[in-house]
Amino acid sequence: MHSNESAEDYLEAILVLGTKLPVVRSVDVSNELGYKKSSVSIAMKNLREKKYITMTDAGYIYLTEEGKKIAESVYERHQFFTNILQELGVSKEIASKDACRIEHVISQESFEAIKNHFKK
Repeated sequence: MHSNESAEDYLEAILVLGTKLPVVRSVDVSNELGYKKSSVSIAMKNLREKKYITMTDAGYIYLTEEGKKIAESVYERHQFFTNILQELGVSKEIASKDACRIEHVISQESFEAIKNHFKK
């Protein structure tokens, strides 16, 4: 599963929005992430080319199996690190921002080791 940080953020946002909205559109992603619509449009094109998403003629965005796999992995890391940091006394806002940085750079091996350590 190789993708860049920006692509991971977009995929994660699509996954999260899909749990809140009946359909996800580029404008929803733009609003969620606070990015310009033109930037989101370019990103959606790149994600389509990488086969991480599909888009209908009406502009509805759907994750492909590969896109969903990446999104779920990133989201799991985000939630895990947000929760751990909050348990350590970090504010929710800072914990979420820091988790967003950590989720992209940590290896799967290290993440699994940390996750297993905290399960004990």
